[in-house]
Amino acid sequence: MTTRRGILKLVGGGIVVAAAAGGGWYAMNGPSNEAREAWRQAGTPTEYRRRFLSYALLAPNPHNRQPWLVRLDGEDGLTLFCDLERRLPETDPFDRQITLGCGAFLELLSIAAAQEGYRTDLTPFPDGVSLPRLDERPIASVRFVAEATKPDPAFAFVAERRTNRNTYEAREVPDDLLKQLEAAGTLRGVTARTTGEGELSAKLRDISWRGHEMESITQRTMKESADLMRIGRDEVNQWRDGLVLEGQMIEFARLTGMVTREALLDVKSDAFKMGMDQYREKAASARAFAWLVTADLGGELARLMQLDAGRAYARLTLKATQLGLAVHPWSQTLQEYPEMQLLYREVHDLIGEGGRLQMFVRVGYADAVIAAPRRGLDALIADAGGAKKEADQG
Repeated sequence: MTTRRGILKLVGGGIVVAAAAGGGWYAMNGPSNEAREAWRQAGTPTEYRRRFLSYALLAPNPHNRQPWLVRLDGEDGLTLFCDLERRLPETDPFDRQITLGCGAFLELLSIAAAQEGYRTDLTPFPDGVSLPRLDERPIASVRFVAEATKPDPAFAFVAERRTNRNTYEAREVPDDLLKQLEAAGTLRGVTARTTGEGELSAKLRDISWRGHEMESITQRTMKESADLMRIGRDEVNQWRDGLVLEGQMIEFARLTGMVTREALLDVKSDAFKMGMDQYREKAASARAFAWLVTADLGGELARLMQLDAGRAYARLTLKATQLGLAVHPWSQTLQEYPEMQLLYREVHDLIGEGGRLQMFVRVGYADAVIAAPRRGLDALIADAGGAKKEADQG
């Protein structure tokens, strides 16, 4: 049986081997540049709608599923669909988080269009709102209107935005910066709230960790995440989505069978225990939090608010990037599966203000991280009927 001590020995040996091999080892086993090509290609397509879409696909989205499918319409329009194969039925049974990801996509699309003087006329759910889950009907239809639209200052940070899952530094976030986050994330019926270090943050650290723990020890929800783990450079290159485990140490652990999906699911395994230890440290490191709240309405209005909340979250993350702040969604307690019900009610009683919490993130300072993988523009473009192209079937 592989032990933690064995993993540490392996990691130590890996450092020695890597040093002896020089840059060649890192080039072969470091993070994949190919899987991040979309970040470098943003803004390069010749056709103007594709150019805007090349920025939109950099949007934050749950589990990096990139659940977007786009049909180009005529000469000046497009329709956004949800790629139904990219939903998260265990942790997101009503597709609320997926809808937020679609909202973030639309906001970046609008920001990119404004940079070239185009107004974005957006019609949400033009064929009706799909409930209780998303279906084949479109999320939104979009028309681009060429006019003297003023460029959006947020555009400068679209390609710099990152989700930062590192342990955060033990320093407080100034109140004036938190207020700027609130202003950026408050729009279209969505209210952004923040808190710095203090009694409330201590409570939020505790509940965010308990939410993470509940999701991790619930077999079916943890399996959903484990199935989306891209372990090692080859898998990251193949899929260019999901939750990424890569780098020299991961390659060693993968090659020796120390890190596998089976081990990540086994609560008795060292891989599972080490992962929990790491995330416990991350949760404890938070010194500030931000969250988004909307009115607690049902039916079609709830879905519309989710879309707007995604747009607001995109704005909040871009402002955080501008301010030099790290953000990391920690929204497990907002999820709507049975095992999370008690924590769901607890966090809503604590900060929900009688409304519906849509996003909850830790905020702070941390070492920089590289961009998440992206599948690229061609994987998003559908045929005239809204179906995925054959090239994206694998």
